Amino acid sequence: MSIIKFLSSKVFLKQILLAALAIVLLTFILLKWLNITTNHGSFEIVPDLKGKSLSVATMEVEENNLVLQVQDSANYNPDYPKFSVIDQEPAAGNQVKDGRKIYITLNPSGYRKILVPDLKERTFRQAKPTLEALGFKIGKLKYVDNIAKDMVLKMEHKGKAISPGEKLPKTSVIDLVLGNGNRP
Repeated sequence: MSIIKFLSSKVFLKQILLAALAIVLLTFILLKWLNITTNHGSFEIVPDLKGKSLSVATMEVEENNLVLQVQDSANYNPDYPKFSVIDQEPAAGNQVKDGRKIYITLNPSGYRKILVPDLKERTFRQAKPTLEALGFKIGKLKYVDNIAKDMVLKMEHKGKAISPGEKLPKTSVIDLVLGNGNRP
């Protein structure tokens, strides 16, 4: 039997038709199964959690059949209350599936503490950008008799002397005691 006769025979055509029918049927069953298991067309709307406390955010997420995942936060934002949500992913209003994790970033209780640098015997011109780069604020400048004009002699925070290596919250105000250029 030649190959051309076999390809045009009823047995071959019947087998091809059955194979095509089986593929169509399996594809249809697979698509229906995917629609059922993935809840196709069923969405939950992500609530707006920004500015809300952790307990309120947890309740809202659970009402929408979602899961809350807290991420660490290192950046304090004074515009939001302590321990409130400052960011979320996915954003509010997005459509997501049931059980999707909503990642939130909480506002810490305050600014993180930073080591005070050693600025003794440095000029004010050197000390100011160093402190500002670390996030501190320059407070009052107090001048005392010392031959080195504008040299940092002491650092103070809230009236108390501070030494290098102490930790202060970011944005703390540091007062500087500087030399005025006069001999003592």
